[in-house]
Amino acid sequence: MAQGANALAKQNSVPELSFFEKIKPHAELIAASISGILIAAGWILNKGDSETASVIAFILAYVIGGFAKAKEGIEATIEDKELNVEMLMIFAAIGSAIIGYWTEGAILIFIFAMSGALETYTMNKSHKEISSLMELQPEEALRISDGVEERVHVSELEIGDLILVKPGERIPSDGKVARGQTTIDQAAITGESIPVSKDSGDDVFAGTVNLTGSLTVEITKRNDETLFQKIIQLVQNAQSEKSPSQLFIERFEGTYVKVVLAVVVLMMFVPHYLLGWSWTETFYRAMVLLVVASPCALVASIMPATLSAISNGAKHGILFKGGVHLENLSHLKAIAFDKTGTLTKGKPEVTDLIVADGLDRDEVLLKAASIESHSNHPLANAIVKHSKEKLGKELVHPESIEDVSGWGVKAHFENEDWKIGKADFVGRTEAEAFSGGAAVELAAEGKTIVFIERNGQLAGLIALKDVVREETKQAIDLLKSEGIYTVMLTGDSQNTGKAIAAESHVEGYIAECLPETKVNELKKLKEQYGQVAMVGDGINDAPALATANVGIAMGEGSDVALETADVVLMKNDLPKIAEAINLSRRMNRIVKQNIVFSILVIMVLIASNFLQLLDLPYGVIGHEGSTILVILNSLRLLK
Repeated sequence: MAQGANALAKQNSVPELSFFEKIKPHAELIAASISGILIAAGWILNKGDSETASVIAFILAYVIGGFAKAKEGIEATIEDKELNVEMLMIFAAIGSAIIGYWTEGAILIFIFAMSGALETYTMNKSHKEISSLMELQPEEALRISDGVEERVHVSELEIGDLILVKPGERIPSDGKVARGQTTIDQAAITGESIPVSKDSGDDVFAGTVNLTGSLTVEITKRNDETLFQKIIQLVQNAQSEKSPSQLFIERFEGTYVKVVLAVVVLMMFVPHYLLGWSWTETFYRAMVLLVVASPCALVASIMPATLSAISNGAKHGILFKGGVHLENLSHLKAIAFDKTGTLTKGKPEVTDLIVADGLDRDEVLLKAASIESHSNHPLANAIVKHSKEKLGKELVHPESIEDVSGWGVKAHFENEDWKIGKADFVGRTEAEAFSGGAAVELAAEGKTIVFIERNGQLAGLIALKDVVREETKQAIDLLKSEGIYTVMLTGDSQNTGKAIAAESHVEGYIAECLPETKVNELKKLKEQYGQVAMVGDGINDAPALATANVGIAMGEGSDVALETADVVLMKNDLPKIAEAINLSRRMNRIVKQNIVFSILVIMVLIASNFLQLLDLPYGVIGHEGSTILVILNSLRLLK
């Protein structure tokens, strides 16, 4: 145990970063902030007749604030052989400086740099789930060859190799049980809340946890072909895909910049020859055009609105990881839910206790809980918890206890022999006939049955179930009222899936889902409905969360799910999904208002400039004023 703890500590240790390494991810944000301070300093110095000092301050603001975006714009232009909005903003800022309007040019740089810094910060946060996934996969395995144990790297395992997996260890590769019986926690792969018994010939998956007995496993897949590796690959592939909106924006950028720059170049010459303008007037009008046509207000149409909506969501327990996800929420037509830990609490609870006629109900429960208190199995823990809450009595200790791996537990109290476990452990025929076939009915409701035998006679049964959250029905009904189709994807059996689907009010369900199945079902839903969300909390949900248009994770879920998801419900409050959708719709309305308004202002300013009705100071007022109005309109989303 000590060695395992030391190995885990070594694995989780993080080297101390230097000061520069710590601030590197925030470099753009720091540069934009310094640029803003220099702009304020330049404006104050200019008011105090320190013209040279103010120009120096503005030049520094240009260089510090615009370096990152200028570098990005130049590199992208060289790589794609196409101009972009970054280049247009740089040209507009330089044009402002050429005609003496340093402040306006610097403000253009500052606004664009700040939005770029926030985008970079969000992108840096979006790829951590891969490292979190990798931490769950063992790097070594104990291979058995001719009776000799040898610890090797998982990449050296070949199909047909035999490995030994001890209790408490994670299974390093996909295979089938060659020898041994145990209980496996498969939550990392299937999301099932209740561990599964495994016997000879049963399949086991990499990344799952061996809870009880030692296993000899025969490798059936190479390390790079395991189900766990598929999860990692699915997450990577889904996140590398660009959204249609992003592709449209990239195409729009190139066209917009080309049109504006072409018109500015024409403006420098054509009016002189066609309209008889002087060279001074021609150049002046071209520079005014470059300033008023810069997309400052257009940029401000989206970012402040997005940040305001994100802040609003955060105050109400909804964490958005980016504006695109917030935007996509309003377009959702269907939502898929994981069962365990999402629609349900994620932990089994006792729902029914049936005892044989003539026996004391409390005594049977107390004895069962006393026996189960010697086990760490989730079902055992649930029975012990139920007994303590229901009876309020101290547990009694059996004189002897024996764990029958894969079947149940034997115990002896004074003159009584007790058994607790599966139907086959106490006799399947007797178990199914007990209390008029109650076990069959309870199993049809998606419940797990534990049987209790005393002195060779069935004394009772305990039914357990991963119960639906109290707020689940309300959340599903809210979504259905918005016209959104709801479906449950679960790794559990058909009976359990059917029962939970009916209880939680979802319109459809698909049971016995592996991570790859969930991804395929998400793709089908996307083909049928267009915009689809996935709500989950487990490692096994990560590929589906990444595949969906919007991935929504429960705040108490796994680190991988939290990192993969686009939206996180911090308090596991499902009704917040409907609230998030309404917030998204409000934001999209305000963004549309801002875009229409800013485009109209730009069109009016451009037309006025062509008619020689607009001087540069008024052009700047109109341009910057429209930006301020757009930002103020966006701030309404804070309430």
